[in-house]
Amino acid sequence: MARCFSFTGSADFLYRSFFSYSGLRSVRTDFSDGTTMHCWAPKSHKPSKPNLVLVHGFGANAMWQYGELLHHLMPRFNIYVPDLLFFGDSSTPRPERSEEFQAQCVMRMMAEQSVQRMSLVGISYGGFVGYSIAAQFPNSVEKVVLCCTGVCLEEKDLKSGFFEVSDLNEVADILMPQTPEKLRELMKFAFFRPMKGVPSCFLSDYIDVFCTEHISQKKELIQALTRDRQLSRIPRIQQPSLIIWGEKDRIFPLELGYRLQRHIGDHAKLVVIKNAGHAVNVEKPREFAKHLKQFLIGSESLTPHKPKALFWSTSSTS
Repeated sequence: MARCFSFTGSADFLYRSFFSYSGLRSVRTDFSDGTTMHCWAPKSHKPSKPNLVLVHGFGANAMWQYGELLHHLMPRFNIYVPDLLFFGDSSTPRPERSEEFQAQCVMRMMAEQSVQRMSLVGISYGGFVGYSIAAQFPNSVEKVVLCCTGVCLEEKDLKSGFFEVSDLNEVADILMPQTPEKLRELMKFAFFRPMKGVPSCFLSDYIDVFCTEHISQKKELIQALTRDRQLSRIPRIQQPSLIIWGEKDRIFPLELGYRLQRHIGDHAKLVVIKNAGHAVNVEKPREFAKHLKQFLIGSESLTPHKPKALFWSTSSTS
């Protein structure tokens, strides 16, 4: 019997309403090559505000990954939250799967929005794309925040035992779970303290909403990240950079954070958040937001009240 109610779908609807209520609008950009990019963009662009692009990773869509941050950042920035290709409402018929191509599509979309200068935040896979944006378009990017992203991994790391899971097919099965058991496994990898006792029906509902589309294309994205990847071939970005890492990250171990800091050099700062795993933005949203604000706009304290916080916000307990 088909489900008549989807908790995940209902939560997604609330996120969409929240993004709209916060001053963002859903924008779709179609390019002549068949590529479509979707983005949440300001309903009213304020020239007096700097621009900030929030780039998501694998998992739930961009709204779920950045919803907790909006009330911290909206007062200070023109916020843009794109869907990367094969996530959300973005897609392409073209065969390219590299983070460089993802970066180029984001920048084509930003050009359509008449945005020429920006800072950016990239989480996990979004960090690969954000780093590539900074490297390819140095005159357009002011500051960079990279969170738990394996930019400096090398193909040989997969064979050396550096990662808990080294087979790319198994990695894809975990990142795009098709069963409640695989989703529980992903939660164990992503969270320092994974939620326990979640009924299988809720996990199946989440899978139906987020993990059933563009599976083959997403596998190709994962394969493209590691293919012939060598540290010596990774460009060094020149922008001031903040690197944020969960101390207990089991997907991209903390050593990759130190490796990334060394690779960028003196203009990179690494912040390690204790008692947090790969999903540090979800487990420690208030601490995560504090470091973002200190880096992007100065050392002022967090806004004490949250008039637009989501009703299921966890930031007050993190």
